[in-house]
Amino acid sequence: MARREAIKDIMECIDDEIVVCNIGFPSRELYDIKDRDRNFYMIGSMGLASSIGLGLALSRPDEDVVVIDGDGSLLMNMGSLVTVFANNPRNLTWIVIDNGAYGSTGNQDTYAQVLDLVDVARGVGFKNSYDFRDIDLKEFIKSDDASFIVYNTEAGNSKAPIIDLDPVAIKNRFMSSI
Repeated sequence: MARREAIKDIMECIDDEIVVCNIGFPSRELYDIKDRDRNFYMIGSMGLASSIGLGLALSRPDEDVVVIDGDGSLLMNMGSLVTVFANNPRNLTWIVIDNGAYGSTGNQDTYAQVLDLVDVARGVGFKNSYDFRDIDLKEFIKSDDASFIVYNTEAGNSKAPIIDLDPVAIKNRFMSSI
């Protein structure tokens, strides 16, 4: 499975949830697959999609928040794994697309190739830490605990177009929608 296919699969489970997407090609692919005002496309700040998602989940307990992240981004901010677990927002689903590469910067290998990110999250304490093939994603998005889901995919980028919105426009339409 390619990352683009994983994002398409994830978005088939999204109704009105808030979605925060990792920088670069994942955001471009999401924009191409299912652009919507309630998607926040990261334009920079690698490693912080989970932190933004946590902030949204804590400040908007009435909303379900889904973070689409990458293995390289998670490895860049491992402290967020502990912080999300410690806060355990019932309305946060953190999905990591593990392609073993920094896809947006040239597909350099990540150390996730020698780690099982599901086991790492379980080691931190996440009860709901699973490979996507073992769960009903829609059910986990609605669960009452923070969830950590991993999609293992192939490395590589699709031919997704550049997002034709500037960062201010992305922020403004997103904020207006939530």
